[in-house]
Amino acid sequence: MEQRTLGADVCVGAVGLGCAGMSGAYGRSADEQSIATFRNALDAGITFIDTADHYGMGHNETLIGQALRPADRDRAVVSVKFGALFGVDGSVRGINGRPDAIPNFLGYSLQRLGTDYVDIYRPARLDPVVPIEETVGAVAEMVQKGYVRGIGLSEVGAETIRRAHAVHPITDVQIEYSLFSRDVEDEILPTCRELGIGVTAYGVLAQGMLTGTWRPSAGDARHRGHLPRFAAGNIETNLALVERLREIATSRSATVAQLAIAWVLAQGRVHRDIVALVGASRPRSIAEAVDAAGLRLTEDDLDAIEQAVPRGAVAGERYAPALLALLDSERTGGRR
Repeated sequence: MEQRTLGADVCVGAVGLGCAGMSGAYGRSADEQSIATFRNALDAGITFIDTADHYGMGHNETLIGQALRPADRDRAVVSVKFGALFGVDGSVRGINGRPDAIPNFLGYSLQRLGTDYVDIYRPARLDPVVPIEETVGAVAEMVQKGYVRGIGLSEVGAETIRRAHAVHPITDVQIEYSLFSRDVEDEILPTCRELGIGVTAYGVLAQGMLTGTWRPSAGDARHRGHLPRFAAGNIETNLALVERLREIATSRSATVAQLAIAWVLAQGRVHRDIVALVGASRPRSIAEAVDAAGLRLTEDDLDAIEQAVPRGAVAGERYAPALLALLDSERTGGRR
């Protein structure tokens, strides 16, 4: 698989594996099937593995610990998000980026993962009351002690990226980026490129809408009911955009999902600095993602895609206003 470089020297496959779906993020999943998916991904050259300590309340890290064979540890780049707080009932309780909490979070993650280091460790979101310098400084201490190899960020704005990078080199910024979510192109992506920071793009399939196979189901009230783009009045417009993409995908003997993944990868082809995270919990999804990584879009293809889904054509924001207000990336440059 084509390689991309995150930060100064972290080389990974152009497609990364998002593991949230293996712990029930989008419905039921089977551990044995998820483990097979994980191992298939590594064998196919998908080496960036994205997880978080709150996925499945620790289940996801434990699952990866079972799936990650000792012989595979050196080729897997394991990225862990920390600090997201939830109640027993699953309610969101905030973000904890306090320096004294980080060794505690990391210790539990290492135990569940069954490893003695994490390749990239990142706060899941910006703590609104803790300066990013303090959070990154505490993770940097874990780097010095050998428990962490690199530091990442997630959903932060340009100013926050600069402040964090001044404390310790940042390997990558994880941010939502797809044909349906392109605000990253304004400030965040240019800032990362200026500083030599990679981008790991999640949501490349727009929570499933860009798979080309999504249809409303009984489970959507739980998993997508809070997303404005899936709301009545918006979903019709957005599915019409998907159908425009289907025509282009068919002309390239590809699926809509493969076209969407290939488009994100094309945005980083010159700089080789964007990795597309694809969520999967079934082995067959790996084959589709690998084929997408090999799909080279021509300038004519990219022009056709731009005409089919021009920036701003998507109906609805990616999250409800209350959730958007919590994202540093949604503020101009970040304010803390």
